[in-house]
Amino acid sequence: MINLDDSILTTVPTLFSVLNWFGIVVFAISGALAASRKEMDVIGFIIFANITAIGGGTVRDMMLGLTPVFWVSQTTYIVVASLVGLLVFFTAHIPQSRFTLLLWADAIGISTFAVLGSQIALDANIAPISAIFMAIITASFGGLIRDVLADDQTILLRQEIYLTAIFIGSLTYVGMIELQLDKNLAAISGFLICLIIRGLALKYNWYFPGYKSRPGRKY
Repeated sequence: MINLDDSILTTVPTLFSVLNWFGIVVFAISGALAASRKEMDVIGFIIFANITAIGGGTVRDMMLGLTPVFWVSQTTYIVVASLVGLLVFFTAHIPQSRFTLLLWADAIGISTFAVLGSQIALDANIAPISAIFMAIITASFGGLIRDVLADDQTILLRQEIYLTAIFIGSLTYVGMIELQLDKNLAAISGFLICLIIRGLALKYNWYFPGYKSRPGRKY
């Protein structure tokens, strides 16, 4: 059994701690913005901020057997996400397009956790390919829970390049780690590649063609 105290957040505190808290704050903002679009009360803002910020990491820790999950023993995560939700409650009216801001906050969040999810999974001594898919869960499940609770079409079901960006960002990081390249360089590279791909998809409306249903063959 592995605890987060033994993870990369402790062994390499500088860049990875910054990425960790940056991701928590950004995802908390995206959750609170979703609450603002639904015109919720302040408690709704706080709940949505927390669910989005820690949801993916919670699923990851449960699947990896990291108990208790990180926010149970480190309550600072809940405090920070709650404060962010409270701040957004009083400032959400400022941006002209809250949905656009939500999408970009989400893009930064998934890029951050594509890297962190990969490394925490690697710390749990699972195979590199499994670490990549664990990163996808870490980066996407908080937003998935947010969209479901907000009764919005989840971003995972839209024809957008989303999971692909997380996959490539995580693949870049894990690949560089397996090649024994500098860990900080790998983290920055994975983060930027994921963000660039997702950012370009948002700006230019990139998407992969969807499956088209057609009659089956008769023999």
